Amino acid sequence: MNQPNAKFAELVISAKPKCGETVVIAIDGPAGSGKTTFASQLHDLVVNSGVVHMDDLYRGWDNTLTPDLSFTLQKLLSDISSRKQLSYQKYDWELHKLAQPTDSSAPKFLILEGVGAGQKSIEEFVSILIWIEVPTLIGLERVIQRDGIEVAPFMEEFLQSQSRHFEQEDTKKRADYHLSGLPTN
Repeated sequence: MNQPNAKFAELVISAKPKCGETVVIAIDGPAGSGKTTFASQLHDLVVNSGVVHMDDLYRGWDNTLTPDLSFTLQKLLSDISSRKQLSYQKYDWELHKLAQPTDSSAPKFLILEGVGAGQKSIEEFVSILIWIEVPTLIGLERVIQRDGIEVAPFMEEFLQSQSRHFEQEDTKKRADYHLSGLPTN
């Protein structure tokens, strides 16, 4: 898998902010492609960065890639742009409800990662869109290995929803950078 390096971090640091004073980096691609890993590594390289995971913004399996997610992302980025505040409620997957609100000062660099992070409804706020590709079956295996076999019954419908979403959004084509989620041996 491609890993962010100092040169890539420099691209991020030199990017022009489009969300008030915050540079938003969206990392999108199929489930299990390595978006979370890449985001974590990039976060470690870029000082004054924060990460928001799409899994925290979904509202359960029945409400993932819906207009509700678009609204949540628009509000989150609008608040950063106008109020310099990062405010949102994480979804608690075990309790099946929203947790207490998260509210903090907006970071200089915000990394949005997960399926749906690069959608058109927020492109006016996004400085860099990264697409990470992986074959569907490899991604599915990774998701089940990471999240446990209990997610398997939900994944077929999620993968179909993800495919429709990417086709409607044209996410891969609109991305500034294309990376492979496969091992580089």
